[in-house]
Amino acid sequence: MYEKILVPLDGSKLAECVVPHVIKIAKDCKVKKVILLRVCTPINITADFPSDRPETWEEHVKNLNYIASRQCSLYLDDVEKMLRDAGLQNVEVVGLLGDAGSMIVDYINNNDIGLVIMASHGRSGPSRWAFGSVAEKVSRSSRAPVMIVHA
Repeated sequence: MYEKILVPLDGSKLAECVVPHVIKIAKDCKVKKVILLRVCTPINITADFPSDRPETWEEHVKNLNYIASRQCSLYLDDVEKMLRDAGLQNVEVVGLLGDAGSMIVDYINNNDIGLVIMASHGRSGPSRWAFGSVAEKVSRSSRAPVMIVHA
């Protein structure tokens, strides 16, 4: 039924409440791939770049962004291990930099995702208005069905 399941995580234990659901659905539906995705805020790169550096400014920015995206996805290694220990073997880890809602939707729409399983932190009132809801943005804009687990 689903070939790929996307699991956006934000690094919190609260978001990991989706893991049992992911395991159950992935096993029962014989999912071919589970993708763990974390989107982090891009790093702020200062413009005071010394001219005596062996790399260009563009190479410097590219290297810093690579390091930042790898550090962003390090947290996912533990979740990947949980899924593998539960018997899921085809698990992929992706770390991206940018606006979480937009990056998740872009990833879904560009990678033939069959199902998205994500947690909602349950914000309401002024905090939801001020910060928005990534889960809401994803569910409104995704081409794939979105299962939201209330943490």
